[in-house]
Amino acid sequence: MLATAWPELRVVAECEHGPAAIEAIAAHAPQIAFLDIRMPGLSGLDVARAASGRCHTVFTTAYDSHAVAAFEAGAVDYLLKPIAANRLAQAVARLHERLQGQAAAPDLQALVQRLAGRLHDDAPARLRWLSASVGDVIKMFAIDEVLFFQSDEKYTRVVTTGDEAHVRKPLREIADGLDPEVFWQVHRGTIVRAAAIARAQRDELGRITLHLRQHSERLSVSQAWAWRFKPM
Repeated sequence: MLATAWPELRVVAECEHGPAAIEAIAAHAPQIAFLDIRMPGLSGLDVARAASGRCHTVFTTAYDSHAVAAFEAGAVDYLLKPIAANRLAQAVARLHERLQGQAAAPDLQALVQRLAGRLHDDAPARLRWLSASVGDVIKMFAIDEVLFFQSDEKYTRVVTTGDEAHVRKPLREIADGLDPEVFWQVHRGTIVRAAAIARAQRDELGRITLHLRQHSERLSVSQAWAWRFKPM
């Protein structure tokens, strides 16, 4: 549909989930991002927060209340699914105007906050427990006790203050059941409880390392997720 509505447009990345979208925006620095509000791993709102001020954003959504809020804000456009060709043409025309006028990409923080409140009202059920087999023992981990998760091929390492284990579930699936305001993705393979972070240390090359309050392990932050640690 984009190829028909905007033949000159060059698509630099297509992503199946939120973490990949954030990394693609960091890697390709696109002028425009079309984001579904609901995506696996992280929502389109989380991605928009990361992309705020860096590219123009068009939300796609099946929820009219989200679309109306985005439209009223005037900072971004929206496409209500199923997407109609004439509506996409209107969005492309608006983007043309902004790009030709060299308008700066808007700061989406306020808009994202508004939409996040609406999205939270019909959010999926959150994970409360994870179980892991260790030999003949089944360990139970309360999500409220987890400090961080790390991807390990087909498994995910779950770490608490005094214990850890590997669960037979990929990190992306676990992320879908976590509250993104409580657990922050800081790397493609790492999600950390925000309250467990004692400090973020930047080295001479700009790389960020996290020091935790109740664990000696240090966690690396990838460039795509460094926006989380900008000084307020």
